[in-house]
Amino acid sequence: MDFELILKVYPYFLEAAVVTVELSVLTIILGLICGALGTAARLSRFRVLRFLGAAYVSVFRGTPALIQLFLLYFGGPQIGIQLDAFEAGVIGLGLNIGAYMTETMRGAIIAIDHGQAEAARTLGLSKAQAFRKVTLPQALRLMIRPLGVNINAQIKGTALVAAISVVELTYTAQRYIGSTYKPFEMFFLAGILYIILITITGKGVAYLDRKVRLP
Repeated sequence: MDFELILKVYPYFLEAAVVTVELSVLTIILGLICGALGTAARLSRFRVLRFLGAAYVSVFRGTPALIQLFLLYFGGPQIGIQLDAFEAGVIGLGLNIGAYMTETMRGAIIAIDHGQAEAARTLGLSKAQAFRKVTLPQALRLMIRPLGVNINAQIKGTALVAAISVVELTYTAQRYIGSTYKPFEMFFLAGILYIILITITGKGVAYLDRKVRLP
């Protein structure tokens, strides 16, 4: 293990880690938005919206995220979509994780006993009020941990954008391997930084989960 080399290059890896964090935050925000919209569509009383929601989930969960990135970044210009690598990474990965978050959110909502909402309706609440005041608060408690799993997977999944030349952790490791011929040290350093990011995120999700479960 060449620790001297690791100490020499780690500032550049820290810069790449910042890009990884930025990419993760933006894709997670987009994923949560897509997940909420997808869930609303999947649970809609309108058949067309249910079909569109199911199609979105099926397409983005049924095809590799890397293929989706390639279609957006390399294929996009053919249909008039011009995006730089970072933008393509954010949109592609955000849409992808949004499909998984859709099913996470939908699963939490349908897990709540429907009878509770019906009881709220008998007390004079509208359907929207019953959902907002009875179903949703309980569903939020159920979806935090699974969404945390989605978020951790997304942070690690940002490595895929190295394939379209976004200078994040994995791309930086690959670049320095070409000049140092030290793959073990480079990927070891990148792996340590990924572990730190995942650990911090995991602690945050666990804290939030404890807070919402308090009476």
